[in-house]
Amino acid sequence: MDVSKLHTAASRWRSFLFLAFLAIGLTFLAGSNLAPVAGSMIQTQESRPRRSGQAPAAPAPTATPVTSSGSQAPATNRPTATPTPRATPVDRIAPQLGEPPPAPVLKPKPTPTPPEEYNENEIVRVNTEEVRLNVRVIDRNNRPIGNVRQDEFHVLEDGAAQPITDFSREEVPISYGLAVDTSGSLRSQLQSVIDAAKTIINSNKSGDETFLVRFISSDKIETVQDFTPSRDLLMDGLDSLYVEGGQTAIIDAVYLTAEHVAEYKKGDDNDRRRRALIVITDGEDRSSFYKQEQLFARLREEDVQIYVIGFVNELDKDSGLIRKSPREKAINLITKLATETGGRAFLPKSISELPQIASEIVRDLRTQYVVAYNPTNKARDGSYRTIKVTVDEPSSGDKRIVLTRSGRIAPREGGKAPKPPAVRQATKGVAGTNKSP
Repeated sequence: MDVSKLHTAASRWRSFLFLAFLAIGLTFLAGSNLAPVAGSMIQTQESRPRRSGQAPAAPAPTATPVTSSGSQAPATNRPTATPTPRATPVDRIAPQLGEPPPAPVLKPKPTPTPPEEYNENEIVRVNTEEVRLNVRVIDRNNRPIGNVRQDEFHVLEDGAAQPITDFSREEVPISYGLAVDTSGSLRSQLQSVIDAAKTIINSNKSGDETFLVRFISSDKIETVQDFTPSRDLLMDGLDSLYVEGGQTAIIDAVYLTAEHVAEYKKGDDNDRRRRALIVITDGEDRSSFYKQEQLFARLREEDVQIYVIGFVNELDKDSGLIRKSPREKAINLITKLATETGGRAFLPKSISELPQIASEIVRDLRTQYVVAYNPTNKARDGSYRTIKVTVDEPSSGDKRIVLTRSGRIAPREGGKAPKPPAVRQATKGVAGTNKSP
């Protein structure tokens, strides 16, 4: 045998064995070391965003390493790829608006407490239940009658005669509010309304005080000028009024402003102040929080006369079988506000009547009687008591008409009946704020 051929065959056999062992080694390394790389590639591929409508790819199989003995490695030693969770679309939910938070009452006044001990030189004042009434007496032509004597007055509470303890027809200081509706419905009348309000303010006498409010919706009841005797400040406040869009909340405005008038200087010594509220509006309530029943229950606890100038002619006159027309509803509300409080309602057909109306309001406020009585029914049960005042007819036969509030709420045992919380606050405004175009 040729020796060179044997060497050649042996060299080829060694090369074949080397390549075989090299192939086995590479296979082992591919199974053990390259699996994490493959898993990472799978994870990266999986985390890529897919186009909408594209079917999800099947998960890639994980390589299983083989030990030197030929068996599979334990599962715990296997590197696995952790898939990245897909981002889910965010649900957009419209916020649900709840009830507005309750607002504090306008200028709460602390209740004074008497001293615990008295000495013999102190004057002790006893808090009686005396009821004071502001009374107007007019003839058939609505002209005031100013010569009625005390003995001609008669007061009835729940039909029972009451003894009159105090009587006066002298002029006393007046605290009154001017609440002006500045919603879009009064745009064409606003300047005439301002001029009429200036006529009323110009009639103020020494001791009189006035505050000015503009109102639209429940969240836009703003004190433009608080109580002041200064005509200049009040005139500036009137000149700053402007029309703004919104749903008129007359009931809320009357509730807050009448309460402010009733509480002003209440409890002062020798308080003989007359209190009134003048409201100028179209009369249609659209968005008040309070109901009419709540408003009139509150007004029966306060001695505030309400005068209303209502521009109702522009309201819709149509009514259906079920509902009243907006104009009829407005007239009913305006009339009730006046009659329940001993005030007066005006329904002008044109703005040319405003100067005369302003003069009549001034005259009514100045020519009134103050009649006080100590009620015979002492029960402190919070009940409603009807009040009726009459006067004797003169021998001439001229008709006398008496106007005053129609009733009162008796106090409860332990203090006044709790009133409902005010949920809308008459926010403090600043005269001269920027006007809307």
